[in-house]
Amino acid sequence: MTIAVNSKETTMKAHVLHRYGKGRALQLEDVPAPVLRDDEVLVKVHAAGVNQLDAKLRDGAFKLILPYRLPLVPGHDVAGEVVEVGARVRQFRPGDAVYARTDDFRIGTFAEFVAVREASLAPKPEGLSMEEAASLPLVALTAWQALVVEGKLAKGQKVFIRRARRRGDHRHPARQALGATVATTTSAANAALVKSLGADVVIDYRTQDFEQVLSDQDWSCTARTARRWRNRCAS
Repeated sequence: MTIAVNSKETTMKAHVLHRYGKGRALQLEDVPAPVLRDDEVLVKVHAAGVNQLDAKLRDGAFKLILPYRLPLVPGHDVAGEVVEVGARVRQFRPGDAVYARTDDFRIGTFAEFVAVREASLAPKPEGLSMEEAASLPLVALTAWQALVVEGKLAKGQKVFIRRARRRGDHRHPARQALGATVATTTSAANAALVKSLGADVVIDYRTQDFEQVLSDQDWSCTARTARRWRNRCAS
């Protein structure tokens, strides 16, 4: 890698998408390093998250609503170290450990460096590794949007999250921070894991009917949406 600060010849390694297509491989290439805007932070990438959004973008599923110009360096989630800041940046300095979900049309975390708008960047939680932090932004924001933006979940309410996943569900920590009470379904094998994530009531979907166990829930939530309890989660 060659870095010449403030030089047009600055380059970096990146995984590049040249054509849309299902299963299409990215190419590892030398590309120009990001040019910082005044409100952006240059982050040295330590870890990048890979999400379903990245796969669908590669497949071309979003090319009508996100008309990126190819070739493109994909990648939305990042954790890393600040190496340079724009003229108007005040909250970060070189050496800071940070993580982010990059803005649409300014993605590119599958690279050695990525420029991130200051408002979209946050200090990396001290208790998380770079890899753990990079796995969080997009899924955590999705959970927040489902529970808070769409669901209007408030402190003291009860929420039912149907079918918590084996590797955990970011909606549990989100509702815990909001002070809500959560019930969820999972298998007996995953009950301890789901409880450790913050679920208050764990129902074994193989042996129990959640409609017989639960009552007076304010919200129900699936991976797709959040809605009033009266609109029970569809199968």
